[in-house]
Amino acid sequence: MMKTTVIDALNQQINEELFSAYLYLSMSAQFADMNLGGFSHWMKKQAEEEVEHAMKFFHFINERGGRVELQPIKGPQKEWESALQMMSESLAHEEHITACIDKLMDLAVREKDYATINMLQWFVNEQVEEEAGVSEIVEKLKLIGDRGQGLFMLDRELGVRD
Repeated sequence: MMKTTVIDALNQQINEELFSAYLYLSMSAQFADMNLGGFSHWMKKQAEEEVEHAMKFFHFINERGGRVELQPIKGPQKEWESALQMMSESLAHEEHITACIDKLMDLAVREKDYATINMLQWFVNEQVEEEAGVSEIVEKLKLIGDRGQGLFMLDRELGVRD
């Protein structure tokens, strides 16, 4: 059985992951409003992934005999100035999630909860991928600047994400 400190921290991470989904859906909505369907599609896929992450924690807590306790999810920001600002804030948010996963790992190590350590290793690897993917888009947007043709091409590229 997991210790209460670990269960509480994993429940908090469910909330973080679900907030991430809300944030990315909000960004998707603004991208759609900006007629950037590829960016909107990319963010919807990102939101779906965050819900999957929340469910991994949900199922893990249940499998280990813990109690899932869902908490209120705060509302996300609704307006940004540009695609670059949205993607930059997405990168900052992924860095925040990485820090959360690192804190969970620290706690699991302190508590000698080896099953949780093993489960969290997947998230450690996932966050490396998440940060790298968003960082690449941010760097491309910095190169493109406000030029419409480059933004159009990147939008098309992002629209094919599975």
